[in-house]
Amino acid sequence: MELSSVPTDAELMAWATQVASDVQRERLMLATAESCTGGWIAKALTDLAGSSAWFEGGIVSYSNEVKATLLGVRQETLERFGAVSEETVLEMVSGALERFGAGVAVAVTGIAGPTGGSPEKPVGTVWVGWKRRDGQARAKLFQFAGDREAVRRQTVAEALIGVRETLTS
Repeated sequence: MELSSVPTDAELMAWATQVASDVQRERLMLATAESCTGGWIAKALTDLAGSSAWFEGGIVSYSNEVKATLLGVRQETLERFGAVSEETVLEMVSGALERFGAGVAVAVTGIAGPTGGSPEKPVGTVWVGWKRRDGQARAKLFQFAGDREAVRRQTVAEALIGVRETLTS
């Protein structure tokens, strides 16, 4: 399933439902590490009744300090590459797996706007990372258009789509 526009609440619920089915089929627990989405991925997943059977928990890591202390992102990574980087999201997703003991995790970090962007990392720049306990972490860079809510909605959708891809590939 590919994202073609800013997803509606119904579309986010549909993707979350598919993730729930996939995670349960694999007999895994899922964890999240979120920055720019502020817990929206966890909210989409826990809107589903019975999610405690397959959703372990999530960390909202808005500050670099929380990324470091709760997710184990190295200070050197944050200083050298910044909070919005492939290196940081890969450490975030690995940290979420380790901290929660889950079988699969997703992490997001980005610039939702309307401020905070730069020429190198404009508003809408988002990194999403996924990792299965028995696999390699992977990350993908997105450049989303729209206002703050549009960027965040698109991030939640792509995060969920990527969890499905991680479980089915």
